[in-house]
Amino acid sequence: MSERPPISPRSPRAALEPERVPPPPKRSERARNPFVVVGNAIITIVLVLMIGAGAAYYYGRQLIESPGPLQEDKVVVIPSRAGMADIADVLQREGVIDNNRWEFIGAVLALKARSALKPGEYAFQKNASLHDVIGTMVEGKVVQHAVTIPEGLTSEQIVDRLSDNDIFSGEVREVPREGTLLPETYKFPRGTTRDQVIQRMQQAQRHVIAEIWEHRSPDIPIKTPEQLVTLASIVEKETARADERSRVAAVFVNRLKQKIKLQSDPTIIYGLVGGKGTLGRPIKRSEIMQPSPYNTYVIDGLPPGPISNPGRASLEAAANPARTRDLYFVADGSGGHTFTETYEQHQKNVAKLRAMEKQIQNDTSEPADDPPSATGSAPAEAAPTAAQAGKPPAAKRPSRAPARQGAAQSTTAAPPAQQ
Repeated sequence: MSERPPISPRSPRAALEPERVPPPPKRSERARNPFVVVGNAIITIVLVLMIGAGAAYYYGRQLIESPGPLQEDKVVVIPSRAGMADIADVLQREGVIDNNRWEFIGAVLALKARSALKPGEYAFQKNASLHDVIGTMVEGKVVQHAVTIPEGLTSEQIVDRLSDNDIFSGEVREVPREGTLLPETYKFPRGTTRDQVIQRMQQAQRHVIAEIWEHRSPDIPIKTPEQLVTLASIVEKETARADERSRVAAVFVNRLKQKIKLQSDPTIIYGLVGGKGTLGRPIKRSEIMQPSPYNTYVIDGLPPGPISNPGRASLEAAANPARTRDLYFVADGSGGHTFTETYEQHQKNVAKLRAMEKQIQNDTSEPADDPPSATGSAPAEAAPTAAQAGKPPAAKRPSRAPARQGAAQSTTAAPPAQQ
């Protein structure tokens, strides 16, 4: 067994006194070096800053990524030349961001997007976060408005439509040439100038014409793309039915081949009103043979230029018409047309339409309050146009003007092809 050290006896007073603690060791000269002190301070500050930056990053990320206050999808216009504070005011006023505009400004600075914010019309989604809002404006994802230009309008009518549309800006400096615009559905952001719209429509038309001209039928009597547009513009005005365009084009192509006048009613109207497009009334009998560079009852072949802006379907029909021998067509009373090869067949179809018109007139007419005067003369009647032939007038008796392949008329005269 090990021996315990002997216990030295102490007096009671000595036993009550605490034992002396040994003195602390002296600091080394290295620990008291000022460079070490400064280094320790720097390390401490860096650690504090890192912890603070991490906390700030976490808080900022939560702030930027958290859902916003917007209760439903909303379109907001950011004006041009608006600064960061101005944009924050607009978004705050529209309810896209919270009332604290500094959060938006801080998020923009954190994302380094101050100089990348773009003006425009934006569609912000419901509960869009600050990150989504800023990203939408940085990428310039502005609202695209669909604008549809119908086929068969004149250039003047298209310019009027663009002028009435408030999403565009500026004025059209000059009405473009007839037939140089492609009717189509386009998408434009708000603020697009009207001249830019015209330029885009002209560019699209040139592209489509080049493509269709390259794949045209080799035996059509059309020499230039401009003549193709002219023929397509007549086809466009004669029918709106997709299943008839190629047959209507075939009638005119066959007439061109046989040196027969085209006799298209829309060319009469264009010769009378030009770019206005609509006459506003039926064609008068006196106007059928009225001289005009566009009146195909007077001139031979195609008119000097298009009478409208045809769509792609009519251009394709004119470039590749149906292979028929039809020379005439007349409205069938149901919105379409009946096509024939001979003038005798055409006259029979005209008679059917006249009978249908008379029946409609009898069904819809009301007895007059006073009988007409026996000595009174009836007013001069107007001849219906081709576009109206599909809807026979109920209030007027059909006129007896010379027959036209695009209009519902009856006649006793021989057709030009048989003279």
